[in-house]
This record gives sequence, structure tokens and C-alpha cells, in this order.
Amino acid sequence: MTAPTHAARVLLDGRSLTLHDVVRMARPPLEGVAATAALSPEAQLATEQSVRLRDRLIEGRKPIYGVTTGFGDSVTNQISPEHAAHLQRNLIRYHLNGTGPDAAADVVRATLLIRANALARGNSGIRPVVIDRLLDHLHADVLPRVPERGSLGASGDLVPLCYVASVLLGEGDVHYGKRLLPAAEAHREAGIQPLTLEAKEGLALINGTSFTTAFAVLAAHDATSIAHSAEIVTAFVSEALLGNASHFAAFLHEAKPHPGQVAVAARVSRLIADSGLSTTYEEILDATDPLFDDYRRLEQRIQDHYSVRCAPHVIGVLHDTLGWVRQWLTTEINASTDNPLFSADEERVHHGGNFYAGHVAQAMDSLKTATASVADLLDRQLALIVDPKFSRGLPANLVPPSLSGEAGLHHGFKGMQIAASAVTAEALKTAAPASVFSRSTEAHNQDKVSMGTIAARDARTVNELTSQVAAITLLAAAQAVDLRGPEQAAPWVRRVHALVRSHVPFTDGDRRMEGDIATVCELILNGSLARAAGYSSDKDTDAAAA
Repeated sequence: MTAPTHAARVLLDGRSLTLHDVVRMARPPLEGVAATAALSPEAQLATEQSVRLRDRLIEGRKPIYGVTTGFGDSVTNQISPEHAAHLQRNLIRYHLNGTGPDAAADVVRATLLIRANALARGNSGIRPVVIDRLLDHLHADVLPRVPERGSLGASGDLVPLCYVASVLLGEGDVHYGKRLLPAAEAHREAGIQPLTLEAKEGLALINGTSFTTAFAVLAAHDATSIAHSAEIVTAFVSEALLGNASHFAAFLHEAKPHPGQVAVAARVSRLIADSGLSTTYEEILDATDPLFDDYRRLEQRIQDHYSVRCAPHVIGVLHDTLGWVRQWLTTEINASTDNPLFSADEERVHHGGNFYAGHVAQAMDSLKTATASVADLLDRQLALIVDPKFSRGLPANLVPPSLSGEAGLHHGFKGMQIAASAVTAEALKTAAPASVFSRSTEAHNQDKVSMGTIAARDARTVNELTSQVAAITLLAAAQAVDLRGPEQAAPWVRRVHALVRSHVPFTDGDRRMEGDIATVCELILNGSLARAAGYSSDKDTDAAAA
């Protein structure tokens, strides 16, 4: 089966795939032409040379791990070349023991693409047709059913990738359209031919970090959207609290020039420019008479609470973490991550541990910690604007004054704050590092493992939770801007406020609000919120950082 020729094409060579390529193919547009991928001519040649070397070495009847030996601690079992292909089929079948929910479609698509690109590097002893078949499934959207749980992140994602490899053989189940079908049936409908694997090819398919890295790439992309949303929420909260815009002055942040912090401060400053709600330190001084007595209590704070004043420092950590996370992930998606590897130039085979997902594990543990800290920041901002002790004149829980005739009957955002507190606590709990929980397994052959898959799945979960906290806080802040008078807000805040109100109404009485949260979460994660605030595209953000 060949990919459509009219689609934008990504040529895979194992070296130049970008994070943006992965995201746009994992999450194809609802309308328009989706991108496709194919082996580059150089990759085609490199993989063919690798296969020829593999076959020559097998003919020598020497032990090659996973080719003419057993796997793991069974490495001392050497088999004849005649049984090498049979060994690959058994390898796939005995790892089909995943548990938990099925991985989402975007994760499976990303896995197919990343695995194809890793093999395209030409070190794995695998025929081009096997790589083509991975891409056939991607293009036809015939997606293997892959349980999320079961990988240690070393020796690669053995269990989840076996579900991918099994489908290539015509076995197992796939998600095709809105149906769950046997792979063989979906193959007939989509015109895909099942494979018969040769020596090493089963191991090449499953012995790598592609499932872990698929979660990680998507998590990094979504965390970028969350970081931008946190800046926008901070601007709204500053407006709602009649805050001090001087906290975001360039001088302050250039005096501590962490790039993320400087950039966040500049963006928040832009968002609240020309506001009729926010103020400045100088304006506060101008409105305050000099003190000629020994003491007085100021009517207005000259400094806002930390959750507003230090927002660039907190959100900046997330941006700066994302900077090196993207670099590490770009390396990982362009790496040979199986074992053994064949060097055509040296005419030899190398045994090693490139399947170890330690860099992805560390990246995801760091990312989820930085993201959960943003959830905590936004939860604290929410607490300020719903509490009349701190909100500078806003009604308790943002209950509209028009409901005063029904005093005591309405509760505004009281329940929303409870929900945000619970979700924040879960995000903080889930941020605990997974990489420190290495276990020795498989008869102590795999005696140090990365837990990268768990870390990456956790990062996905922390993103979901943090986006929910951001959505609740933004809804509350939009309510507060309504109560202050949206016409007084900064121009960019008014634009974002209009977007929110085009999807979610003002809360003029107690009602169900879970749908509001889901709607604003979608605006955050699909980039609509950032675009309304004048941010550049996701492609520009990912490319610049990667």
C-alpha cells in the first residue's frame, strides 16, 4: 500500500524528524490534507546495507543476541539460523500481556512514526518493507490496540510495541475508524498486506523507546499550551485584582535573566498594556499622600501576592524546562534505540543498551514537576479572586450583585474552587518522580530500568489536570472581569474574554459547570486561547525551541 501522493510528505532518515512533524501526524487536521511519511532514498539504502550485513553474520553461525540467541537471561541459548525467524514470532507473542486502558489514537500514531524513523536510521537489520508497513498503518489510520501499562522503559517498550508488531503480522486487534476490529479484517478493508518477519525484525520492532517517547512528545507540546494559558490567566487575574503591572517590568526580570522568566514577564506585560483596571507602582504613589505622622495603614498594597508577582518565575521554570526537554526528545526520536545494532561501515554487530529511556524519564519527571507547580500557582490565584478578604471589592465567590434579592441562595464559584483544589492536589501527587522507582526483573538481567513510560504517562496526566485548573481559574477571572467591567480591561484581555464568552456564558446563578471546564480546556489545548492572545503558532514555538 502506498501513501497518497497529494499529501505533504515527511522523508524519514532517522536523523531529521522534528517534534512538530510528530505532533502534526499524530493529531491530523479535521479538515484538509494530513501529512504523510516515507523512507528517504538514503534511508532505503542504509537499511538494505544493514540487512545484507545481518544476513552475512548469520551465515557465520556465531551467536548474535536476539538473532541466533534467546532473549534476556536466555542469551546463553544459541539457536541455528534456520530457527531465527520462528524465534522472532515467539518474541512478539510472549510479550502480549499489557494491562490498563488502550493508548489514545494520537499516542499510537506518534509511536508508529517514531518507530519507523528510528529504524530508518539504518542500523537495525530490518528490511525497508517492514518500515513501510508501519507507515501504511499510520496513513490508513489502522491503529493497533495498545494497552498503556506494561513497559519498564528498558529493555525498551517491549510489551506495548509487541502489540504494534503483532498487528503487522495480521494478528491482534486494531482501532479502525470508530470500530475495534481483528487486524486481519482491517487489513482486508484497507488493502494492507501482513508481514512475515525475518531474523532480528521482531526485536527491531519492539526493542526501543518509541511508545515512551510518543507520550513524551505530545506531553511537551501540550505543556507549551498550558504554559501560555497560565500567562493569559495571570493577566486576567492581575486585571481582576486591580493589580500592579510594574511587577512585570523588563528591568526586574532582566536583572535575573532566566530566558523563560524574562519572556513570560514580557508577554504578561503586553497582555495587560493600556488597561483601565491594572495600575502601576507610580500610580499608586501618586494617589498616596506623603506620610507626616508616625504610622498609617495604606489603603492599597504596593506589592501583589506571590502568586501574581512571582508568576513569571514559576511559569518561566516550565518554559525553560521545556527548552531542554525538547532538545532531548529531538535526539530521542532520531536515535537507534534497539539492540543489537549493525555497522555496515565496520562490518560488525554492536551489543549495547540504547533501549534505555533514561533521558526521556528524567525529562518527563522534570516536566511534570514544573507543570504541577503551575497548577498550584493558578489554584492560589483563584483563591485570591473568590475571597473578598483579598479580591479588592469583588463579591464573595464572584456571585453577581444582581442576585442580592436572592441572598444566600447562590454560591457562584465556591464549588469551582473546591474542584480546583482537588485537581491541583492530584497534579502535585502525580508529579512525584517515577524514574527513582527502578526495579530488578527478568531474572536480574533487567536489573536497572528507567520507568520512562510511567514518567511520560504521568506527564500526560499532570497536563490534563493542570489544564483543568487553568480552565477553572480563567472562568473565574473572566467572571471577575465582567464584574469589574470588561470595557475597562486591556485590549488583549478583552479579546480573550470575548473568545471565552463566545463559548461559555456569564455565571448569573448556580448551575452545572463541568461542561464549561471541558470547553475551556479544549480552547487551551487546541491553541485557540493563545491565538486569541496574539501568540505565534504551535509550529513556530516547537521549531524555535527544538
